[in-house]
Amino acid sequence: MSSRTSLASEVPRQRASRLSAILDLLATKGRLSVTDAAAHLDVSEATIRRDFAELSRRQLVTRNHGGVVATSVAYELPYRYRSSQHDSDLDRIAAAAVALVEPGAVVAMNGGTTTTTVARSLTAREDLSSRGLTLVTSALNIAVEAVLRPNVRCVCLGGIPRPESYEVTGPLATAGLSQLWIDVAVLGVNGLSAREGATCHHEDEAAVSRLMVERARDVIVVAAGSKLGERAFTEICDVAQITHIVTTADDKDPRVAELREIGTTVHCV
Repeated sequence: MSSRTSLASEVPRQRASRLSAILDLLATKGRLSVTDAAAHLDVSEATIRRDFAELSRRQLVTRNHGGVVATSVAYELPYRYRSSQHDSDLDRIAAAAVALVEPGAVVAMNGGTTTTTVARSLTAREDLSSRGLTLVTSALNIAVEAVLRPNVRCVCLGGIPRPESYEVTGPLATAGLSQLWIDVAVLGVNGLSAREGATCHHEDEAAVSRLMVERARDVIVVAAGSKLGERAFTEICDVAQITHIVTTADDKDPRVAELREIGTTVHCV
């Protein structure tokens, strides 16, 4: 291969990595200026302007004076554009949640960054070689990864996917789920409090998660400490229906004490 051909093939790869890095920054900051992006990625401002134009063309960002903001139609950027970020909080939550699941169990999961991290840890367990695992999920990205695991039987619910979270919703999802019995439901939430219970932003997603709770023997809610005491738009379930909560909140946090008073086991990691 000539040096010219090698250089030509390298350019698209470099740009793809740069676009992903820009979206990672945007997912964290919410808005990004040309100057900040150029400094962070060590490229020219002209290059960043072209990248911003390309992301705008793909409808992944909205241009404003001097930079870009996350597109207004999304409450969070898709997980695939943030997967390069390492989050030790998520890793600790995943390790604790996975320890609560027995090999051979039927596990249901909704979508989100936290449950995606849990799913990756769960399906990679070495002790699945003897008894395996059945994973039922409403999240397309979780299903795509789980189906590659030889000791995991993956059941992907049907329905209409939401592009922000990859979660399928609607009557096809609930009809399929209503025929299944679940050992453990692992749920990510947008809010969790002793009074309002587990909540999320969208009713259609909540309806599927709510049914997972109804069909499950045990329910594990995985939530960062920042979610405790918060209330989102629509209810998933009462705290009394939750068997375990795995959170990064401090063990002495009064919000943790309120949850424990209801009878739920709270694991602070």
